[in-house]
Amino acid sequence: METKNKKPTTANKTAPKKTAKAGVIKAKSSAASGLTELFEDGLKDIYWAEKALTNALPLMAKNATSPELIDAITNHLTETEEHVTRLEQVFDIIGKKATAKKCDAMEGLIEEGKSILEETEVGVVRDAGIIAASQKIEHYEIATYGTLRQFAETLGLTEAAAILELTLDEEKGADKTLTEVAVNAINVEAAEEDEE
Repeated sequence: METKNKKPTTANKTAPKKTAKAGVIKAKSSAASGLTELFEDGLKDIYWAEKALTNALPLMAKNATSPELIDAITNHLTETEEHVTRLEQVFDIIGKKATAKKCDAMEGLIEEGKSILEETEVGVVRDAGIIAASQKIEHYEIATYGTLRQFAETLGLTEAAAILELTLDEEKGADKTLTEVAVNAINVEAAEEDEE
């Protein structure tokens, strides 16, 4: 008996099942569905972060011993207060109320900074730890402001982009200042303590 190769008809085919890929996280019902929403969510996040820093920076300054480091932190506190005001301007530009959304990353970085205070003796070693913690914060802010500025440019929000660029430049400046304080004095003195 001869059998013919039958081609399956569409009636014989079953629709492929849609399965989620392993490791793909299902979005919350409130998840951003467009770049504008992602931009607004990022603004809320960094707004919370900057406000939290206005409380954390004085603690870092109070626990620092180097006059240069204290000045760097104190000057950046003044800038941070201005960053909060600028973010409020950006919210105004996009017609939204300035609202803070808890920033888990900044909360973790601030907590890490507090841990460094607890785990170091007062003096240059603690100052080196404060610089390390502060630079992690600055790098997070640089990444965030760079992204938000680019989102604003893409969305055609040129005034908002210019404001975010100004803050980005100040965050980069703060990071550079911290590096200079570390390299010119703190790290060398901390290393000398290790040799004693």
